[in-house]
Amino acid sequence: MDNQKTRKYDKKTLLHFISFYKGHMKLFIASLIAAVLLAAIELVYPFIATRIVDDYIPEGLMQELFISMGILLLLYVVMAGLNYFIHYWGHVLGVRMEADMRSEFFVHLQKLPFKFFDNNRTGNLMSRMVNDLNQITELAHHGPEDILISVCMFAGSFIVLFSKEWRLTLVIYLVLIPLMFIFSVTQRKKMSRAFKTVRERTADINSQLENSLAGIRISKSYTNEEYEIERFNEGNYLFKSAKKEAYRQMARFMTGMGFLISLLNVVTLGLGGYLTYLGTITLGELIGFLLYINLVMIPVRRLTNFTQQFEEGMNGFIRFEEIMRIEPDILDGEKDLKKARGHIEFSDVTFQYNEKDDVLHDLSLEILPGKTVALVGPSGGGKTTLCHLIPRFYDVQEGEIRIDGENICSYTLNSLRKNIGLVSQDVFLFTGTIRDNILYGKPDAKDDEIIEASKNANIHEFVESLPNGYDTWIGEKGIKLSGGQKQRISIARVFLKNPPILLLDEATSALDNQTEIKIQESLVRLSKGRTTLVIAHRLSTIRKADMIIVLTDEGIVEKGSHNELYSKKDGLYRSLYDAQFYAEEHKSDNIFAD
Repeated sequence: MDNQKTRKYDKKTLLHFISFYKGHMKLFIASLIAAVLLAAIELVYPFIATRIVDDYIPEGLMQELFISMGILLLLYVVMAGLNYFIHYWGHVLGVRMEADMRSEFFVHLQKLPFKFFDNNRTGNLMSRMVNDLNQITELAHHGPEDILISVCMFAGSFIVLFSKEWRLTLVIYLVLIPLMFIFSVTQRKKMSRAFKTVRERTADINSQLENSLAGIRISKSYTNEEYEIERFNEGNYLFKSAKKEAYRQMARFMTGMGFLISLLNVVTLGLGGYLTYLGTITLGELIGFLLYINLVMIPVRRLTNFTQQFEEGMNGFIRFEEIMRIEPDILDGEKDLKKARGHIEFSDVTFQYNEKDDVLHDLSLEILPGKTVALVGPSGGGKTTLCHLIPRFYDVQEGEIRIDGENICSYTLNSLRKNIGLVSQDVFLFTGTIRDNILYGKPDAKDDEIIEASKNANIHEFVESLPNGYDTWIGEKGIKLSGGQKQRISIARVFLKNPPILLLDEATSALDNQTEIKIQESLVRLSKGRTTLVIAHRLSTIRKADMIIVLTDEGIVEKGSHNELYSKKDGLYRSLYDAQFYAEEHKSDNIFAD
């Protein structure tokens, strides 16, 4: 999806966008009424100015002059209020619509399967949720307002001026203003594209800078400072070139628009002056023409801004729609799985991540309630995949997986996953406190439950030694903690959840021996009385498992207890075991020892 071109918007897309106004219709209508009133008031000033110059001043009607001034002052106070309402509440309308879209987006993401996240970068999804939807706020607010004000001001000024002098009006409205609008739109698009390139170059140079600074120790150790400087200078040159082009396009736009506005004033003043000389229009009407011309520039600018906002906003909305149109391929079941007994059956299961290669093929396996089954074998055999199929992170292509005799697809995803606890090698902790992360296993847990879970995970004493205890801030993704501490917090989280089915995916593979012993003690307590499926890289830790499954890319090649498998002199399990522990077989710690 990251590489797909953004599709063009159509009628269906526009209607979908408009539908988000539905929940905020009162504020939307109020904003439009304020825009119409604002446009109407703007048209009053040239009319009053014409009367003052042609009637009140020549005839010495000072009372009418001051009354007119009072009326104008009152209207400008009203305009100030209308402007405040439009700028504040209009933007609030856009923000509310943006929030609705972002909420829908996030809820929809929660329904999408792992496969979707495997194929889409997190940064890209964040950009769609934040940057793209931010553009929609401006369009949702300014779009209808700009169109309505522009139409009102164009139509109103055209009617007034046409009634005064149709020839001058047609020259202005049919020749000069369309010329300005065409120039403005085309040049604005070029300028927008140029500044888009600047943003892309900025992102590139930021990424390169972050990468270089993060790897500064490596570059110094390899004495590659000159290489890094050369790479940076190359990116910096592209950034400089892009910015020069953007400012060149901006200069063209500003210069061109300034010239066309001057041309409009010159034509109006010249042709209007000549018509005044002929007596076709009065001096006041000429002044009115000049004032109305300045007013006409407001809708020209508004419509120019609208074309840019519409393009950027609709592109953002289309990218939003692309995600929203993706249907979850893992459908929710209807039955609630209460407290599972933990009887797991794989029946002729075939699974593949893509259409070419099977990761698992016709696999059948039974795990009895409360038993511990260990998965071993070379990398790529499908051990982790098998674990991920049980909570339905992915769905099988053929066959079925049953828990307590029922196909897992018949259970609701929520109830199924509540019965399963996962402890993996790659621990993820949320930014926050230790308490926040443990509570993720059971958000409504009491303090004594948190402490009990922490004790079982061998982390309570460490937490108590911290100045803020369970309220200690652990930094982004738990950066302030060691690998073992993070792992024990994740185990405490599973203790708190207290699921009847436990999946241990190489939970101790990245730890030192001393830390691993502590983690193993926690896992012994955690697995007691639960149906446990464990993937282990250190084979000595699973010698007492009820069953050991040797899984390769050809499927299950061996299964049995440690003694049964080790007794096979030419067996794969024995060769793996001997290769790993031939020197220290009897010194290994045993996770499932009596």
